[in-house]
Amino acid sequence: MKSVYEQVLEFKARHPFTIGWRLKKNSRVVEKHLNPGEKVLYAFIAQKNDNPFNIISSAVVTLTNRRILIGRKRVVFGYYLDAITPDMFNDLKVVGGIIWGKVYIDTVKEFVTLSNISKDALPEIETEITSYMMREKRRYMAHNKEEK
Repeated sequence: MKSVYEQVLEFKARHPFTIGWRLKKNSRVVEKHLNPGEKVLYAFIAQKNDNPFNIISSAVVTLTNRRILIGRKRVVFGYYLDAITPDMFNDLKVVGGIIWGKVYIDTVKEFVTLSNISKDALPEIETEITSYMMREKRRYMAHNKEEK
């Protein structure tokens, strides 16, 4: 199985215009928080902000078999990790620009903006996230019916 970092490098090779820095350190944040039995299905890079000129908040976004993880290593010390579980996912919006695009993930509690993504990568990311969430939401709903 490929590491998060290897998957991110493959994404960057396919979509070189996507802006991302410190890929190895950001990948380590995600790998540190993978639970036992959790497998990474897809990984990509983006800026976790809505400002096209802010290119220093690079993040590694991963889809695992249980949730979406967004990891960012801080410059000096510490890190940020966001986790989105299928039950918290509401909607996905993709906006394409001239060179870059954005992906908006709407959850029950917050609105996550991922920006400075190569516009060629947007269909791939949308397909991966949408199919993943549809599959996981069905599984989550079926599990809840069994419990009742």
